[in-house]
Amino acid sequence: MAPALELPQAVAEKLPTKALSALGNGLASNIKLESTETHQRVLNVFRAFIADLCQQYGEGHGGSPMGMAAIGIALWKYVMKYSPTNCNYFNRDRFVLSNGHACLWQYTFLHLVGVKSMTLDQLKSYHSADPHSLCPGHPEIENEGVEVTTGPLGQGVANAVGLAMATKNLAATYNQPGHEVVNNMTWCIVGDACLQEGVGLEALSLAGHWRLNNLCVIFDNNNVTCDGTADVANTEDMNMKMRAQGYNVIDVPNGDSDIAGIINALVAARSSDKPTFINIVTTIGFGSAVAGTADAHGSAFGVEEVANIKRSVGLNPEQHHYIPQDVYDFFSDIPARGKSHEANWQAVVAKYEQEHPDLAKEFALRVQGKMPTDWTKCIPAKEEHPTSNVASRKSAYVITNNLGQNVNNFLVGTADLTPSVNVAYKNKVDFQSPDLRTSCGLNGTYAGRYIHYGIREHAMCAISNGLAAFNKGTFIPITSTYLMFHLYAAAAIRMGALQGLQQIHIATHDSIGVGENGPTHQPIAVAALFRAMPNMLFFRPCDAEEVAGAYIAAIEAKHTPSTLALSRQSLKQFPEFSKREGVLKGAYVFTEAQDSKDENDFDITLISVGSEIAYAMETRDILASEYNLRARVVSFPCHRLFEQQSREYKQSVLRPAAGKPTVVIEAYPSFGWERYADAGVTMNRFGKALPAKDCYEYYGFKPSKIAGQCKDLVEEVKANGIGSLRGDFREFNAPLTIGEHQ
Repeated sequence: MAPALELPQAVAEKLPTKALSALGNGLASNIKLESTETHQRVLNVFRAFIADLCQQYGEGHGGSPMGMAAIGIALWKYVMKYSPTNCNYFNRDRFVLSNGHACLWQYTFLHLVGVKSMTLDQLKSYHSADPHSLCPGHPEIENEGVEVTTGPLGQGVANAVGLAMATKNLAATYNQPGHEVVNNMTWCIVGDACLQEGVGLEALSLAGHWRLNNLCVIFDNNNVTCDGTADVANTEDMNMKMRAQGYNVIDVPNGDSDIAGIINALVAARSSDKPTFINIVTTIGFGSAVAGTADAHGSAFGVEEVANIKRSVGLNPEQHHYIPQDVYDFFSDIPARGKSHEANWQAVVAKYEQEHPDLAKEFALRVQGKMPTDWTKCIPAKEEHPTSNVASRKSAYVITNNLGQNVNNFLVGTADLTPSVNVAYKNKVDFQSPDLRTSCGLNGTYAGRYIHYGIREHAMCAISNGLAAFNKGTFIPITSTYLMFHLYAAAAIRMGALQGLQQIHIATHDSIGVGENGPTHQPIAVAALFRAMPNMLFFRPCDAEEVAGAYIAAIEAKHTPSTLALSRQSLKQFPEFSKREGVLKGAYVFTEAQDSKDENDFDITLISVGSEIAYAMETRDILASEYNLRARVVSFPCHRLFEQQSREYKQSVLRPAAGKPTVVIEAYPSFGWERYADAGVTMNRFGKALPAKDCYEYYGFKPSKIAGQCKDLVEEVKANGIGSLRGDFREFNAPLTIGEHQ
């Protein structure tokens, strides 16, 4: 007879009244448990199978999956709401394995519950040389049943916060009395390391503040990290810490085998009034000779030890990768249950469509990942731009304001820089717990789409990955901070690029034009990082028209994050020259040389970007008036888009066959420009705390000086040929020598 599902006293004492009431109302009682003997059989087979998988190639992370086996049975068999035959069913519970090195745990349960692509042969491809394996060393979003890519510790739990936020926002926007079209949970497993990483702690703090009661953080508390036991670096009271951050905390002291206790804790989390933190004590490498030690973390156990693991639980040591039919039978009801979840949800949506047709129409578009309005109307026409000087952060605000007010897909957020980054759209409503009442009056609801992330740049971008991953296109997150502080968030931005998650990062204060704030705020090398990052679009628009082009490109890049580097200082506008269509190609001819008769009738090409275009245009005029030299100017707002153009287009912009010198003018390092230019007025050193105009002049961005340097270069090429510059990129601004101070 199946055991009764009873709540341990140690758990019950720490649960809120609402959760206890829910349990008493039958949420747990309608879960029918298999026998203890059956559970033990599945645990034994699962652990032996994991040991086998790691041993076949002599490596892998088997310890945590073996220790987490009982958690997996409780979650995948009994509690989590999902459909293994349709892993993208919209209202499914989301699951994130933040301690991604334990990926074999997730892959094996995906196989057992009936995800068709996760075959036994696929499981055996773990750590193999097969480039098409669906079992990479950490979970990857491209594979069926995996919500987000995890690996860098702490990122996954931050993603989970974003997934839970997405549910809250959709529910508050579209659910109506008697019609819950969105009500899923987010489950996230973490290890000791995720609770030490700053990004994880930043995100957990926000989830507690927002009272995301649809988030459950499951702590696989095995007290082991790579270096030894966790207390070599961490001795804090984690339960107390989580309570202080606004979590309901539940202890499960025997996570190795107490499946009923884990189920009760999970069911209570679904009914909680706060996010839930379940502290489950497990034994890493359970059943092996190195159980409970760091040796169980990331190494195979050895051929003889794997055999011993099998013998100890009555399995044949000569059988490898063996899953008996009775274990498959244990999970065999789950596909039908999943289809029932789908059918029930579709019935709810059908009734919703009848009673709330307008909302249902918009909701259907969101489910499809489409926008409910024509977003192109949010982009000002060229003739609507100002002609007087304006900072590009203010030009971007016009578009952000239109998108924020009119398109629900956009969630706009800032890392505590609302007064500076110009993203607070009119009539915004903040995303906040409805129960919160701040001292400054910045209150809101879960339907709000303006997000105060606090001073947590890393969590902001990692959470935005979760928002974007909830269902591609349903949300397009916009983050904002200074470009320099996006460097704090670079690891999360990289994860977004790796996963093909569409986001827009508004990065203001983009150059030495930050001025008096000085070198700590001047993002000298940040652009090089983002330009080098695969699947990332990095834009430096020069005026309002180029800002419009950058925004269009970012919105059209459905599988790519974009960073818009925007100025603090006012910029000259160039309505005669700037073109949004040129931005979409990455670089374009801003202006040809004066009085040129054909495409090769010029003396020099000046490449420039963003804030520095004005210096290039002034230099062009001085070259003409003082030296009788004809300069053409190329605007180069996005390297990656330019590299996607045809060879013919690229040559039409750069004109390499003309044999004329090219000089780049940008207040960033010359690194990377050697591909396109022969010389540069650049910044290969840190800046100074000077007003913007003075800072530029101090570092050689003075058109009269640049024109003289260009004149000398032209004369050298006329005398010696363009070949004299090859392999010798000229730095017009001398860099610091190694060790030299500012």
